[in-house]
Amino acid sequence: MTITVCVPDERFAAALEGLAVRVVTSLDPPADTEFLVPIYMAGPVPAATLAALPRLKVVQLLSAGYESWRSVLPAGVTLCNARGVHGASTAELAVGGLIAVLRDLPRFAEQQRTATWERHRGDTLDGASVLVLGAGDIGARVAGAVSALGADVTMVGRTARDGIRTLADVGALLPYQQAVVVALPLTPATAHLLDAQFLAALPDGAVVVNVARGAIVDTGALLAELRRGRLRAFLDVTDPEPLPAGHPLWHAPNLLLTPHVGGGTTGWERRARSLVRAQVGRYLAGEPLVNEV
Repeated sequence: MTITVCVPDERFAAALEGLAVRVVTSLDPPADTEFLVPIYMAGPVPAATLAALPRLKVVQLLSAGYESWRSVLPAGVTLCNARGVHGASTAELAVGGLIAVLRDLPRFAEQQRTATWERHRGDTLDGASVLVLGAGDIGARVAGAVSALGADVTMVGRTARDGIRTLADVGALLPYQQAVVVALPLTPATAHLLDAQFLAALPDGAVVVNVARGAIVDTGALLAELRRGRLRAFLDVTDPEPLPAGHPLWHAPNLLLTPHVGGGTTGWERRARSLVRAQVGRYLAGEPLVNEV
C-alpha cells in the first residue's frame, strides 16, 4: 500500500520524486498521513490535529529542537529532529558571536557610525578556557572550532565519557571559564540552568553564549550581571521569544543579540530536503530512522 507523506511545500515534494509515496503539501494533513514533515519554525501541530491522523507513524521535524512536541505527540508515533541540518551554521554563529563579543566588535561598529578612530584592546580565544554545554552536533562543532583557535575546551554532556564531563561537574568548573557556550536541549533539568548562582560563579568579564533555547538562561539573572558590567553575552535565543519591543534585553549593555537565526543560512533547505528523502526511504525499506528523540 502506498503511504501518504505530508510535506511543507513543493520543494520538499520534489525531493521525494521517484519514491513510492503519495505526497501532499498542505497545512492541514489528510487523515491518511503516515509520515508528517511540519513547517519549519511554525511550532507544534495541535494535539487534536495529530490525534485525528490514525495512520500517523513518523513526525520528521526540520529543526534541531523538539521539546514543544513532546506534549502533543500521540503514543506510538516516532519523533525525529533535524540533527546535522543546522549544526554547522549554528556552531558558526556561536563562534562568530563569541569572537565578536571578545573583540568588542559592536563597539567598533558604533565607532564606524560616528567616524571615530579609537583603538581598543580586546580579548582572544587563544589560551582562553571555554565551557561548552552540550556534546551533540552543535556543541562538538563549537568545541572543534574554538580549540583550533587555541582555546582550552571542556565539554559537558548528559553522560560522562571520554573527554566529556556531566552537569554534576559544572559548578566546580565555572570559576575558571572565560566563556560558556550553551548548546543543550531544553529539558526540566536544563531549564534556568544558567541561574543567578551559576552566573555569579563565573569570573569577571566572562562571556555567555546561548544558541540553544532561551529558557535555559534565567533572563533576569543575566540582565542583572550585564547591567553591573560583570559579564558579557551573545544571545541568538531569548526568553521570551520573540523578544517584545519593550523588553530590557534590547537595550542591555554588554550584549550582542540576534533573532534566532542560527539555522538561517542559504543551504539549510537543501540539507533538510536530503534528510527528509533519506528518512522516507528508510521508512519504506523498514530500516531504522536516524535522529529519533
